[in-house]
Amino acid sequence: MSTKKVWFITGASKGFGLEFIKQLLAKGDAVAATSRNLSQLKEAAATNGDNFLPLEMEITSEASVKEAIEATIAAFGRIDMLVNNAGYGLVGGVEELTDAEARRNFDVNVFGSLNVIRAAMPQLRKQGSGHILNFSSIAGVTGSFPAFGIYCATKFAVNGFTEALALEAKPFGI
Repeated sequence: MSTKKVWFITGASKGFGLEFIKQLLAKGDAVAATSRNLSQLKEAAATNGDNFLPLEMEITSEASVKEAIEATIAAFGRIDMLVNNAGYGLVGGVEELTDAEARRNFDVNVFGSLNVIRAAMPQLRKQGSGHILNFSSIAGVTGSFPAFGIYCATKFAVNGFTEALALEAKPFGI
């Protein structure tokens, strides 16, 4: 039985996402990596091969996320590890940030991750297995970061739905 895993990683063109790509491919796992900018992702990853599937995806678009999940399943037949890494920090006092700025931060950091989870769960349930890793932050544990109130709120939300999802998905082997 092969120990090769299939990974689906959001926000993969830099930072932790890019590091995941490099380490997982070196290990022999298959990686579907997503970014808003496909050429930037390909350039950053600097790799080709049958185990690497770079995908352009807009995490705030349910249709785009669904297409990326379907492309991954078509290419690799399954998803073993889903990594919700896409997100960004937002600096500004709670009273200073506009409604649009705050909503955009929630759209990416919270609702984007939920889009990916909703799109992947049918496949994970069908398999009867899988892991979901949602990146958060110390800012999701304590709000003691002046000028990061909205960002903290997004990370508190991620932590909250992750805890609930762990209990909801456990009976399905996820």
